[in-house]
Amino acid sequence: MSSTPKQEMQYFVFCQSDLVLEKAADHYQIPTEPPIEAKPWTTMMDVDGAKAYRIDSPITGSDRYEMCPLRQSYYKLGKADYLKAGKCHELLYWDQNTKYCGICGGPMRFDTAISKKCEHCGKEIWPSLAIAIIVLIRKDNEVLLVHANSFRDDHYGLVAGFVETGETLEQAVYREVMEETGLHITNLRYFGSQPWPYPCGLMVGFTADYDYGKIHLQRSELSKGAWFDRDHLPHIPEKLSIARQLIDAWLEEEK
Repeated sequence: MSSTPKQEMQYFVFCQSDLVLEKAADHYQIPTEPPIEAKPWTTMMDVDGAKAYRIDSPITGSDRYEMCPLRQSYYKLGKADYLKAGKCHELLYWDQNTKYCGICGGPMRFDTAISKKCEHCGKEIWPSLAIAIIVLIRKDNEVLLVHANSFRDDHYGLVAGFVETGETLEQAVYREVMEETGLHITNLRYFGSQPWPYPCGLMVGFTADYDYGKIHLQRSELSKGAWFDRDHLPHIPEKLSIARQLIDAWLEEEK
């Protein structure tokens, strides 16, 4: 009986938010050996059978390795490796920001692979997520698209925002839509969710129908917003985002 080949160890190595990729003949991959040795004081994390750690300076001038922003790695890696890279980035970010106890100031040490305990008072912590909602709003054969002040280019996206303490996901959707656009919506439906490791988010997607009201943009959040039909769409989000998944699903329905 032949044995199953042993899977090679993967090394997810980050310099800030850039990921080290290994160049192969016709593709990119996660390195299967350390591209650069970790310093003795560097946290080496075990993440789902892989290793993850940070380096202080980017790798430059290498024929074998290159640095790639985590977002752009979506287009160079398979989906499974991209998602694992995101998880590694989130855990490294969490580790970097939880060196000391928020109760007594004592040093935090790993207790399990995804938890820490204070050496002095025993306070335990786990990674936390910033949960946000995003919603596609339909009106007849049109969809509401908005340009947020935080966008770095001219693309239009969907109404989105963080869930506040004490809210349900549904309450957050209704509140964000009203605050940012002044619109009332109905027929709210769950679409899906997506890890968003920039740096530690979870996006929860919904669709809804326009009920009534006129668009009054919250200028502190949005610079532009309007109804668009499928034949006159502006620049829309890139493929990696759940915003694009929501828009693409709506376009498929409209065919």
